[in-house]
Amino acid sequence: MIKKLMAHIGEYKKDSLLAPLYVTIEVILEVMLPILMSRVIDNGVSTGNMGYVVRTAILMLAAAMCALAAGVLSGRHAARAAMGFGRNLRKAMYDNIQDFSFQNIDRYSTAGLVTRMTTDVTNVQNAYQMIIRTLVRSPIMMLSALAMCIYINPNLSVIYIVAILFLVSVLAFIMTHSFPIFDKMFKGYDRLNASVQENLTGIRVVKSFVREDYENKKFCDATDNLKNLSISAEKLVIMNMPVMQFTVYTCILLVSWVGARLIVVHGSMTTGQLMSLFTYTTQILMGLMMISMVFIMVTMAQASGERIVEVLDEKSSLTNPENPVYEVPDGAIQFEHVNFSYSGDADKCVLRDINLDIHAGEMIGVIGGTGSSKSTLVQMIPRLYDVLSGSVKVGGRDVREYDLETLRDAVSMVLQKNVLFSGTILENLRWGDKDASEEDCRRVCRLAQADEFIEKLPDGYNTYIEQGGTNVSGGQKQRLCIARALLKKPKVLILDDSTSAVDTHTDALICKAFAEEIPDTTKLIITQRISSVEDADRIIVLDQGRVVGFGTHEELLGSNAIYQEIYELQKKGGDDDE
Repeated sequence: MIKKLMAHIGEYKKDSLLAPLYVTIEVILEVMLPILMSRVIDNGVSTGNMGYVVRTAILMLAAAMCALAAGVLSGRHAARAAMGFGRNLRKAMYDNIQDFSFQNIDRYSTAGLVTRMTTDVTNVQNAYQMIIRTLVRSPIMMLSALAMCIYINPNLSVIYIVAILFLVSVLAFIMTHSFPIFDKMFKGYDRLNASVQENLTGIRVVKSFVREDYENKKFCDATDNLKNLSISAEKLVIMNMPVMQFTVYTCILLVSWVGARLIVVHGSMTTGQLMSLFTYTTQILMGLMMISMVFIMVTMAQASGERIVEVLDEKSSLTNPENPVYEVPDGAIQFEHVNFSYSGDADKCVLRDINLDIHAGEMIGVIGGTGSSKSTLVQMIPRLYDVLSGSVKVGGRDVREYDLETLRDAVSMVLQKNVLFSGTILENLRWGDKDASEEDCRRVCRLAQADEFIEKLPDGYNTYIEQGGTNVSGGQKQRLCIARALLKKPKVLILDDSTSAVDTHTDALICKAFAEEIPDTTKLIITQRISSVEDADRIIVLDQGRVVGFGTHEELLGSNAIYQEIYELQKKGGDDDE
């Protein structure tokens, strides 16, 4: 894990090396100050030699100023390295997520990915900053101060060694018991984010069904779970500070008692040396305390690091072949004995033995009951998923032979869930073709029957669309998404229930425009309304993942029981009059 994370330090390696270098200089200068102070007391103050006091004081001031400068430089480089490291991790995760197939994305929740790119990366970058600064500073400070204590009086060093062993054992206990709790805590963040995201995304549904109390309870349950885990972890972590303080004060008392006896009774130690020992005692134990804080931070970051590496290691289940094809000749589509399962289990197939032959330029309707796998069928065409067995061909070649970008440029798909991004209408349309002129955008909007309502907007095509398209209606959003798809000039156009929010008259105009204006494009229209596809060249009828009918409206009406049932129900329900 560490090796994979460190690979993303990148251009901040120089800062990562300079930070420990400057902090080492800072520590060395700080360790010099107590011994200089002891000489001021013993050789200057005690003897009344003010010249020695002034010279040594100037040296101490110079050392303190240099230590300050080194500390500032160390902090600056450590901050640059840590923030840059976090930036690189987020970018690497984001870039990898962009390559995920739908199958990869299905493994992670949106809330989980957001937590990994925010909270988890912040934990790792904070730990990294402490490692390259504090974890370098503290051991050097502790060992240097301990060496000076041994130099001043070897007998007193036993006190420090016992204190260090005691604190190390306490730290080991805290780390081993807190790590599993931190791991659960970060999963709790995922659940909390998921609750917030789901509530805000579906706020209209929540309010329309008066489910605010239920959502509040669900949110409170998630926060209570996170609170309890945090308390459990902090109960262990807070042991660190009082144990440290107890050890520091105990050492100071022991050094004071033993040092006083050495000065008064034995005369083997000077007052200045005892004063410097107090400072070194604080430096040793504070250094160890800082090490313990770093290790606790690293314990938290370890759980976060594993979650980050999990995303970085995730490879797309869809890859380009060794010698991909870079041109799709036409929009002909063939399904040959296709079976598909989301789980990869052949016993849980949602598509079974699909055989279809669709000619280039045909308008094909896809109809069937809820859960009949209509959307799954068309997702095989742009290779959003790979088939479990059999093959799907576009332009006479297996979709797995094409370059993915080439294939998806040739297959334009308007998904069941319409998504618009914040920006102007023109900016949203140009997702289909970033170089499209305004006239091109107007043309596809006329085909999608969107030009009429756009012209009525105050700013026309420069009207700003809020995030998620909240300032346009469902039908307007669908028509803008269709226009965006048309701007790609695709060989295959797939509309996955993309006209459900428009009236039947507009729906008919859209289908008529498709037939007249883009005759060479193969069009697949998934719908619940027979009126939307009765004029199609042929219609596919799906039932429980199987093709149970494929023919014209008249043929199916005369021979297919499921199609007849749907037709009769919609006719009686007045669907054609909507």
